[in-house]
Parts: sequence; C-alpha cells; structure tokens
Amino acid sequence: MTHARTERTALCDLLEQVGPDAPTLCAGWTTADLAAHLVLRERRFDAVPGIGFAPLAPYTAKVQRRIRDRHSWPELVGLVRQGPPVWSPYRLPAADALVNTLELFIHHEDVRRARDGWEPRELPEALQDLLWRRLRTMAPFMLRKAPVGVVLRRPDGARTGGRKAEPYVVVTGEPQELLLFAFGRQAHARVTCSGDERSVELLRSAPLGV
Repeated sequence: MTHARTERTALCDLLEQVGPDAPTLCAGWTTADLAAHLVLRERRFDAVPGIGFAPLAPYTAKVQRRIRDRHSWPELVGLVRQGPPVWSPYRLPAADALVNTLELFIHHEDVRRARDGWEPRELPEALQDLLWRRLRTMAPFMLRKAPVGVVLRRPDGARTGGRKAEPYVVVTGEPQELLLFAFGRQAHARVTCSGDERSVELLRSAPLGV
C-alpha cells in the first residue's frame, strides 16, 4: 500500500470516528467542510483554482458547501475513501505519490491535532524521508511570507532553506513537524525555534503555507 493510500484510509477511519461536526486546524472548518474540500479537489476541477487564487475563492467555497450539504456524512466519507475517479490525473501513481501524500497527511493531522490529548505519530522512516524531500522543494514557496529568515533543520543536522534574510530563525524538528510548521500549523507543530525572541514570535504568528 502506498503512503497516500495509507494516509487516506487512516483519515477516513478517523472521520468516521469523530463525525461531521468535529473541529479541525483549518480555520472555520468542521470535519464535514474538510471532507467536502477533499472531494472538490479530486472531482470538481472547475472549482480547484479558487483553492489558491483569491479572486476565484467565492466560487470554490460555494461548490464546497454544495458538496457538503448534498451528501450524507457516510456518503461524503465514502467519496474521500474512494479517492480520485478513474478519469482523474490524480489517479496516476506518480501524481498520487507527488500530490496526494502531502495533502492527505496534512489534513489527517488537521483532524488529529484539533483533538485534546494528541501526540505525534511515529511514522515510517520512508515516509519521513519522503516528507523531507517534498519540504526541501516546497519550503521557499511555503515560507515566502515569513517576516524573518528561516532555516529548517532535522534532528540529524540536515537542513533546508526557506526565506533568506537577517535576522533568521532555525526551526528544528522531525520532517512531519517541520512540514506542518511550514504549512501554517505553527501552534500545533512539535518543533524548537532558535533565534532572537522577537524573530521567533513573528515567525510563529506569520501566515505561512500555500
């Protein structure tokens, strides 16, 4: 089973457990909203551009609400569990590995870490390494709005760069934690930040991510 499929299955199992009204780390979204977002992303390509392009966001939000409201909770989770339809490019193994692994991992944690008593998962080394490789590619984009320079550092000493500026902050943690930090989940990422107090404070509250 691929990492993407493993994350999809675990996420759907958790969604079934917590129900449609549970909180998530996505501001203003319940689990029903998050599930509808995943269905939209894989089945309504006409609405996908609004996910990252503000002028089209109202249309995307409208489609997402329709998906949420027109399906029962079991149907909605079932669509997420099925994954992309056969005609979707996301169905291709390369796209599944490149795009879906990160998307499903992040949203799985959005549900997990919105609950009391969460702890980081112990991920397979292969998945940690995959997340690190994706992070090295995406860090400059995800950290583009950082108000200070950023260096991301694994516990083994491996580093990758974000925004190059002075002063800078070194953020240390496992790849999954660094990824969540860079995706704007700073308050829920188990990392340590080294730098002057003001720079660390600014980075922890900055609008990071896509």
